[in-house]
Amino acid sequence: MSYFIELVISGLAVGAIYGLVAMGFAVIYKATGIVNFAQGEMGMLSAYTAWSIAVTFGTGAVATVLVAVLIGALLGLVCERLVMRPMLGEPVLSVVLVTVGLAVVLRSLVTMVWGAAPHKFEVAGADTIVRFADVGMRASQLAVVAVLLLALAGFWFFLRRSRFGVAMRAVAADEKTARLMGVSTARVQAVAWAAASGLAALAGAFFAVIYGLAPTIFELGLKAFPATVLGGFDAVLGSGFSGLVIGVLENLVGGYLPSTLKEIAGFVLILVVLMVRPFGLFGEKRIERV
Repeated sequence: MSYFIELVISGLAVGAIYGLVAMGFAVIYKATGIVNFAQGEMGMLSAYTAWSIAVTFGTGAVATVLVAVLIGALLGLVCERLVMRPMLGEPVLSVVLVTVGLAVVLRSLVTMVWGAAPHKFEVAGADTIVRFADVGMRASQLAVVAVLLLALAGFWFFLRRSRFGVAMRAVAADEKTARLMGVSTARVQAVAWAAASGLAALAGAFFAVIYGLAPTIFELGLKAFPATVLGGFDAVLGSGFSGLVIGVLENLVGGYLPSTLKEIAGFVLILVVLMVRPFGLFGEKRIERV
């Protein structure tokens, strides 16, 4: 039984990282209607930059997290302004392919600047063991779960209670009508990119602290993608929750079944769910009149 509990707890930690990236996917899709396939690479670049700053200036745990979020948000704004905004009005497929190209560029930039060798991202207190009965959990694993819960609560308040959140929901529901009502869609999209990149930076930084810093961090985008599909592309909170589900499922499959099945467990789950609910567990069913 203790082995099962350990698998669930460690699955929640990696699932929280998936959930942060998945929320970023959903935020951008909700505001722009496109899928950003550079989400994992943005988290990777932010994590490397935060690591360099932490090594140079010796920042503490909280400061390192804040630096990572700030770097991620700035990266999102730059990418939106220089790369994505010129693509406004272009076919969706063309815009999505631009994000694929952006992912390749960011991946190459990280390898060129920092090299391909892995690094240890040391943060004071991150490896401290916190015990619950007979089960131990690192402080960094506990922290990332807490951060995901705070992010879920923050986005719930932002989307439901804030004026700008309501504007973002309006743009997602009907962009043309939102423009007629005076909503700046360009500003909404800029904020969406900054928020999504900030979430990716959080995920990348925590992953680097817990599992090590390496160029393979970009794979977080691919691994978190099933969580967005499972929760629903237009469901930011649902995507975050689904990340926990995917993380626990992967750990349980890897613990009790052949390890090769761990990598595909999330994709098998979304195949099953999509056959029943094509719009995801928390997504809104769209009805179009023809």
